[in-house]
Amino acid sequence: MWKRICTDRQPAIFVDRDDTLMVDVNYCDDPRLVQLIPGAAEGIRELRRAGYMVIIVTNQSGIGRGYFSVETLGKIHESLRDKLRERDADYDAVYYCPHLPDDGCDCRKPKPGLLLRAASDLNIDLSASYAIGDRDLDVEAGRAAGTRTVLVLNSDREQGENCKAADFIVSSLEEAAKLILTGTRGRGETGV
Repeated sequence: MWKRICTDRQPAIFVDRDDTLMVDVNYCDDPRLVQLIPGAAEGIRELRRAGYMVIIVTNQSGIGRGYFSVETLGKIHESLRDKLRERDADYDAVYYCPHLPDDGCDCRKPKPGLLLRAASDLNIDLSASYAIGDRDLDVEAGRAAGTRTVLVLNSDREQGENCKAADFIVSSLEEAAKLILTGTRGRGETGV
């Protein structure tokens, strides 16, 4: 009997966690502090319905600093999943970097290690995928991995020069989903 092996890669949305999907509480160490950003669940729900995998990619140096454990981080992500599911949304996986900024790892954004690892593990087509986040480092990681990029300006944080490198700039994850799903072309893209 022949067994069919699927080699088709699928597109994904790599989404930053803090200040993109949930409110940043500065080293969140308590699942009770998880609060979705308005429009986040709606955006995630629509992207998954359209066939995109949703992968959370997040720097979590609070582990390396000893502020919370891997187990606590897991509980925080369970709380996040519960809140999303209450709104008929969900994510497919979480990839996190537990290292300090000076540890020299390949997984801390702006390096693309988390995205590349997820792409390898989950058979993701990076060229058909998007990286969405609220900081320059999210844009840089997406660019380095070969995805299109969306910068979410939903906070008062001042952006550096790299925000000009984002393919799209939006005010919410819900707006990002609408752009992606309507096939809007990013900066510098032309029609065929």
